[in-house]
Amino acid sequence: MGKWTQSVTAKVLGIGVLALLMTIPLVQVRGLVSERQQLREGAIAQIAQGWGGQQVLGGPVLVVPTQRLLAPEGQAAPRWQAGSESMLADTLKLDVAMTVETRSYGIYAAPVFVATVRLDARFRAQDIAQYRRASNATWQGGKAELRLPVGDLRGLQEVTELRINGQPARFESSAERLGGWPNVVVPVDLDALEGQPIDVQIGLKLAGTGGLQMLPLGRSTDVTMRAPWPDPGFIGAALPLERSIDGHGFSARWHLLDLNRSYGQHWDGDDNLQAALQASTFGVQLYQPVDVYQRNVRAGKYGLLFIALTFVVFFLFEVLKKLRVHPVQYLLVGAALATFYVVLLALSEQVGFGAAYAIAAAAVALIVGGYAAAVLRARRAGLLLGSVLGVVYAMLYGLIAAEQYALLVGALVLLATVALLMFLTRRIDWYAYVPTAGGPAAAIMERP
Repeated sequence: MGKWTQSVTAKVLGIGVLALLMTIPLVQVRGLVSERQQLREGAIAQIAQGWGGQQVLGGPVLVVPTQRLLAPEGQAAPRWQAGSESMLADTLKLDVAMTVETRSYGIYAAPVFVATVRLDARFRAQDIAQYRRASNATWQGGKAELRLPVGDLRGLQEVTELRINGQPARFESSAERLGGWPNVVVPVDLDALEGQPIDVQIGLKLAGTGGLQMLPLGRSTDVTMRAPWPDPGFIGAALPLERSIDGHGFSARWHLLDLNRSYGQHWDGDDNLQAALQASTFGVQLYQPVDVYQRNVRAGKYGLLFIALTFVVFFLFEVLKKLRVHPVQYLLVGAALATFYVVLLALSEQVGFGAAYAIAAAAVALIVGGYAAAVLRARRAGLLLGSVLGVVYAMLYGLIAAEQYALLVGALVLLATVALLMFLTRRIDWYAYVPTAGGPAAAIMERP
């Protein structure tokens, strides 16, 4: 039994167990990355708290209060039930010009914007008359109102213009919500319009953090948007028909019809359209080009693989140099390799991912290479192992940068590594490994 524990098989199994034990610090590092991500999200929330969060902006919705006569049951007297009906504009046009800057909270930063919005909407008189005739309730046209949904009212900095049929008007606050978003409202007297259409012109400045989305609240919705931000992400239910992106910023144009969404031009107030409205949003996310936490997560996914490869290289030096390396020394090497991910995370928050990766990889390669030179009693072996680590970290960086091709590149690198190990050990007779008491291992015999 004692002889078996000193065999190559026992040694390899022991190294495998040590490599698996190194998953414990790797899991801890992943938890640390998640914790730092949450801290960043909290910092962004703090920025949004005083500036405005992710913004959603719709077109004006015409809402008319109604009274419906309910049929009596038994001896009960007839009664009236209050409700409302909503209708959307025939045409809706939005022109959005955004100014963008980066705001910091501690070591974290987020893009914030101020959007100067010009909105034009038109409600056709024949649509209003048609919905009024088709309703089974009595419209109270004198108490109608236009509601404008805004994702975060804290970001509504200024209403520069509000005109209804050429006449100036003012928004009022409201407890009503549309699709889960708060509204600002303006009263409209449909009875006084005497069959006229409703033309609405709105100018406003809307501040927000991270991104701006629109609601297609028109039979025909046209949106143009531009901003000096070179890394836009077009998100939501529709992509722009036209877009232009360069180093100075982007511009985009959307055109949507009522046929492109899952709700109509008119609905009763009782209809639950929140999910449908939220699913119809579209717009721009102001992405930050370097997400250090996502890259740290991707680097950590290959942690166990590269620790195992380093142990294998260390073991090959051990048997080829006929030396004995204690399991504690393997653990120290593994600890240095695991520390790489902590150093990478800490530095990447300060100096960026690329520079942090170079510094952390160079430090770990030097430490492990120097330690190997002392343990294996050969400066050349330490230099070689440090160089191998440098190549390994270069390959890992290539996998991180490959993004969509990371799996393919990783599979090919793994296949090439296994093939190289098989080639280097093809002549070793593992059965000839006979340890000597208290000294270096016996010679590893090679077949002629």
